[in-house]
Amino acid sequence: MFKIYNCIATAHDLWLVGLAAIICTLASLAAMSLLRHARHATRQMRPIWLSISAISTGFGIWSTHFIAMLAYSPGVPSAYNIALTALSLAAAILLTAAGLAMAMLPSWRPGPWLGGAVVGGGIATMHYLGMAAFQIGGIILWDSTLVAASILLGTLIGAVALPAGLYDNSPRWRIAGALLLTLAICSHHFTAMGALSIIPDPTVSIPQTAIPTGWLAVGVAVSSFSIILLALGAAALDIRDQRRSLREADRMRSLADAAVEGLVVVDGRVTVTVNTSFAKLVGLPPEKLVGTPLDVYIPDAGVREALSTRPNELLETELRRADGAMIPIELIWRPIDFAGHAHYVIAVRNLQARKQAEQHIRYLAHHDALTSLPNRSAFHARLDHEIAATKDTGQKCAVLCFDLDRFKEVNDLFGHAAGDKVLQSVASCATAILEKNCMVARLGGDEFAILFPGLANPADAGQLAENLLEALRPDDGKSDTDNMTSCSVGIAIYPDDADSRESLLTHADTALYRAKMEGRATYRFFEAKMAAEVLDRRVLEHDLRQAVTREEFQLVYQPQNDIQTNQVIGFEALLRWTHKTRGSISPALFIPIAEETGAILGIGEWVLREACKQAASWPKPLTIAVNVSAVQIYSDNFVQLVHEVLLETGLPPNRLELEITETALVRDLNRALTTLRRIKALGVHIAMDDFGTGYSSLSNLRAFPFDKIKIDGSFIKSVNTNEQAATIVRAVLGLGRGLGLPVLAEGVETPAELAFLQSELCNEVQGYLVGRPAPIATFTALTHADNVPTSADEIHVRLAKSA
Repeated sequence: MFKIYNCIATAHDLWLVGLAAIICTLASLAAMSLLRHARHATRQMRPIWLSISAISTGFGIWSTHFIAMLAYSPGVPSAYNIALTALSLAAAILLTAAGLAMAMLPSWRPGPWLGGAVVGGGIATMHYLGMAAFQIGGIILWDSTLVAASILLGTLIGAVALPAGLYDNSPRWRIAGALLLTLAICSHHFTAMGALSIIPDPTVSIPQTAIPTGWLAVGVAVSSFSIILLALGAAALDIRDQRRSLREADRMRSLADAAVEGLVVVDGRVTVTVNTSFAKLVGLPPEKLVGTPLDVYIPDAGVREALSTRPNELLETELRRADGAMIPIELIWRPIDFAGHAHYVIAVRNLQARKQAEQHIRYLAHHDALTSLPNRSAFHARLDHEIAATKDTGQKCAVLCFDLDRFKEVNDLFGHAAGDKVLQSVASCATAILEKNCMVARLGGDEFAILFPGLANPADAGQLAENLLEALRPDDGKSDTDNMTSCSVGIAIYPDDADSRESLLTHADTALYRAKMEGRATYRFFEAKMAAEVLDRRVLEHDLRQAVTREEFQLVYQPQNDIQTNQVIGFEALLRWTHKTRGSISPALFIPIAEETGAILGIGEWVLREACKQAASWPKPLTIAVNVSAVQIYSDNFVQLVHEVLLETGLPPNRLELEITETALVRDLNRALTTLRRIKALGVHIAMDDFGTGYSSLSNLRAFPFDKIKIDGSFIKSVNTNEQAATIVRAVLGLGRGLGLPVLAEGVETPAELAFLQSELCNEVQGYLVGRPAPIATFTALTHADNVPTSADEIHVRLAKSA
């Protein structure tokens, strides 16, 4: 080591040594920059740039050597052999080219190391060829140990220089590689010069063909100038590449940040860069994620292992956010070339919205969207499970089917939004009274079902039904819409009443039907005989809907008399149904069914058209009275229907009288009042039917535009035997006189009843005493003849003749 130091310090011009080091460093930086440029060049241009890099490096090694040799002062005359000097330059270029080409071989990891060693060998070859060209007036002796050390230093440091310079595109690695290459050249040269010893010998002469030192200086100056130019060119290329790389990086970063999906570039298991979407997903700034291991935010080791073995395959896992929360994600990865090295890019898709949507879909598949109760399919699945469990345990289970009474009226009066609120309220009430093992479901519309598993006693099911009725019973704390509805409940028990889910539900529904038939707002257990009765009722409902098209309905007419003149002033149209197999069916049976099922709308329209068409054909201007159901009153198009019928039949509006019970008015007074006023505006008369029964209220007589009051026949039957009934009739007659409204007494059957009404100044009468209901042909003499009977007796005579 001292020998080397002494050689540099005493035998060299340190200024020229410094210049040699500078030239060497510039050449090394140019070599690394040109080598990197060659690596990113196209396939056709890569050999050219590789040659330029080799020439630059070879000239740098050669110039460093000969500048250092110019700095060397041996103390004797010296010169250089032309051939060997040229050969040393050629060796430097060729061996450097071989080493750089080896380092550039793709997908061969030892390439940069072995290539660097070859470059180191080229340094040694050029040096000792150059020393062979060194001719002096003396004898040169070599220290073999230092010679070996110089070769080893150049080879080892050169083997490290190229891998360092090519590690990535960062400037620090490029500079590190250049400095190592400079160190390899300089350490080799001065170690080799330390191995040199010169013994002056005047007898040794320098050939005339040798290059003088001055000429060598010129050659070195030219080569050094070339190196500087190459270095400047390499610097320019490097600056251009850096700018292009920055622009490309900015463009790629912008594209990556524009992506909705998160993107992560990793080197092995370490994060290199991320886009904004991924940073937001994790909850950290992008710069804080750089350098973090992949397992920090993808904790599933199995998925991390699968990423490296299953490219281009979607993988589902969970991502750990900065706050520790886990969110579902979908991954896909593929290899990319990033910064000149093999990396992997991982696309990360947030599955939270999709998972929530899938969960919502699964929820909707088994739950009712309005009430959030289990739906029919979920109820069936649970019922099947409980039936199977019941078979194993020997216990019983009950099904309670219930629906809302008069729910259709809520929708008709207040709208479907109000109906939806009622259903939600019912669902809440039913859920609140159930035990944990019970289940309530909405089967559709206003139909609900409760499953009561582990039933110990049928009375427990009855108690549950009682609790349900109580929870839905009207009270002051509920809204008007809630107070309009109650519920009816049907109960069936497994295995007592059925041996399958289908029959159990059918029987519970049958019991529900019985509860509605027997007054509603109650519950009934299934009984075997119910099935036949309910089946009969449902067949009757079906036949009732077909009765109009089958022409099974007929109208009969009952005359109405002026009590003072005994003249017929009009008729009331009464509906009769003659079934094709059952025969005549009472209106008291089929009218309630028609109202309950909604069939009354079609039937009522038929009655109105037939009655008006018949009355319009009478020469005599007699009135025609038609009963109107509450369902018709609250129908949106009822007023329009009345108008159309009057126009189609040509019946004057003042000859039509619509009879309405007070019960039809109490459901929605304002709506009913609006409808009646619109009918009144058409010129049609309106009569209050069955006054004295149901929801009779004197305020209704003041609020509604009635033209007539009809006293119910139940009061007339008792006027001669019950003083209270007589008093009520007198009061109604007086009320009519006070309000200026004519009063018609229904159900007059005896002369005594007629005499009482005459004495109390009743206006009109109707009943068997005046005339029984009959087809209109029976009353042709009354509707067409001029000699209208003046007494009930004459009417009976004509009825007898017609019969």
